Amino acid sequence: MVVITLQRQKCIGCNYCVELAPKQFQMSKKDGKSVLLHSQNKKGFFTLKSNENAIFEACDNASKACPVKIISVKMT
Repeated sequence: MVVITLQRQKCIGCNYCVELAPKQFQMSKKDGKSVLLHSQNKKGFFTLKSNENAIFEACDNASKACPVKIISVKMT
């Protein structure tokens, strides 16, 4: 299982996550910040748990590219 977490309020809108993992991230037209698709919000932490292990590499690359380090990706 892949667990992805986004601290959305700290997003600066650089768009790297969308470029590297477009199936999991998109930019909000309202505020220009990243949105983790199909995620659950818990106190500002947006979390997606997926059994689709194929998304790990793209999301891990997005996490490493994020200049404010607000994306965490774990394989459990």
